[in-house]
Amino acid sequence: MNSDWDVVIVGGGIVGAATLYKLQQRAPDLKLLLLEKENVLADHQTGNNSGVIHSGIYYKPGSYKARNCVEGRRELVEFARAHNVPHDVCGKLIVAFDAGEVARLDKIWSNGTANGIEDMERIGPDRVKEIEPFCEGLEAIRVGCTGIIDFRKATETMAQVARAIQPASALRLGEAYRSVELDGEISVVHTEKGSHRARAVVYCAGLQSDRLAKADGVRFPERIVGFRGDYYELTDKGHPKVKHLIYPVPDPRFPFLGVHFTRMTDGNIECGPNAVFTFKREGYGKLDFDLRDTVDALSYKGTWSLFLNNMSYGIDEYRRAFSKALFLRTLQRLIPSLEADDIRPGRSGVRAMLLGTDGAMVDDFRIERRGSHIHVLNAPSPAATASLAIGNTIAEKAIAELGLVSA
Repeated sequence: MNSDWDVVIVGGGIVGAATLYKLQQRAPDLKLLLLEKENVLADHQTGNNSGVIHSGIYYKPGSYKARNCVEGRRELVEFARAHNVPHDVCGKLIVAFDAGEVARLDKIWSNGTANGIEDMERIGPDRVKEIEPFCEGLEAIRVGCTGIIDFRKATETMAQVARAIQPASALRLGEAYRSVELDGEISVVHTEKGSHRARAVVYCAGLQSDRLAKADGVRFPERIVGFRGDYYELTDKGHPKVKHLIYPVPDPRFPFLGVHFTRMTDGNIECGPNAVFTFKREGYGKLDFDLRDTVDALSYKGTWSLFLNNMSYGIDEYRRAFSKALFLRTLQRLIPSLEADDIRPGRSGVRAMLLGTDGAMVDDFRIERRGSHIHVLNAPSPAATASLAIGNTIAEKAIAELGLVSA
């Protein structure tokens, strides 16, 4: 198979689909190709996340993550409304249970104000129980602009809308990327099914982003390490105990938001996720194992630095991963009346974290260019929420810096 394209986009998660859509929207005459190794779009991080449209309240003011989350969230909601993507801007509570957590709410509120988050409200215990009758807390922030969405459907719709703009553009599923080489100013992308010639290549490879970037000659010291998140879901008995989204106050010592409750677009309510090191980057079972992924992670200094810096947290997360009773105990902080038969095991997801050699997680989004190739090196949560803003940035970069203009 030999084809000529203006841009080949590698990776069919929501960032890849948003890049396709935004680039096609800005330059309708460009002929674009989106490559995805799986037989469906959004089959890894995008399709296995919590399904939350994040507000942007947590993130450091002025950061790329904060700006793109707020802008991307607003645009994502508009896109979902325009294209009938299942979603609901239902709001959430961030609930404090002791004086220390109430103090941390002040910082979250300050970030939200600086980031221009609309529809925020500080509320006391009576108002908390009006919104979520089974939740107990001293104080909370109600974030009205947080929502839920079907990210798989959003990804599929972005690709469909882009191809409607330019029918000559294409989506190739079940076609895994292998390598790239230059033929003068043309990039020749080799896949398991053939080759594609393109003026530029954009990599939105998620869990494999570091490998593809380093194979392409991008030099950086960090490495992707995978963390699995396990969910429970409420049974019919437990379902009435949660109405919307309920989050704890995040512990600043750790890089995750904590186990929370999320009402999904299909009406189910999920509880989780935890966060445990995974021995397979694209493995969703507790015992999944891949030799290459394991060696890559455990031969990296940053992984061991992370383990040593967060030893007690990591041990607690692993214990909870294999113990329903411990998972339930964590959930009972938010809903004290929750019982064992109110929850049942659900699905799992894996998130890609770019780790520094010191074990610190690279918190912000990172996009780098090498010649006519653009690499999304780091797109942690809230990348799905921010996807249209990220896609817009990539499209601007591709058109301005690579000379890609419509004919």
